[in-house]
Amino acid sequence: MIRYCLALDLVDDEKMIAEYENYHKSVSPEIIQSIHDSGVTKMEIFRTGNRLFMIMETVDDFSFEKKAAMDAANPKVQVWENLMWKYQQAIPSAKPGEKWVIMKQIF
Repeated sequence: MIRYCLALDLVDDEKMIAEYENYHKSVSPEIIQSIHDSGVTKMEIFRTGNRLFMIMETVDDFSFEKKAAMDAANPKVQVWENLMWKYQQAIPSAKPGEKWVIMKQIF
């Protein structure tokens, strides 16, 4: 098992944050299946203010590139990602086009 921690910001609007959280209360089985199919065995997302923190546990041979390719080929995932991007914004240190940013473990 490998663990990744990632960060992303939400648009700083209370109503939009509430909508975003509401969507995550009932994620469709197809989206959950796509997460597992990519090699993610466990995923949790936490929030403080408009900052999100994701913990992903994955199989040893997990690849972000493979997951991105699988997501790009899955129309349901694309609909979900496009909808979620309405609520999300990159953190200040993100590279152009980067959404979730992998965090460096320091302790």
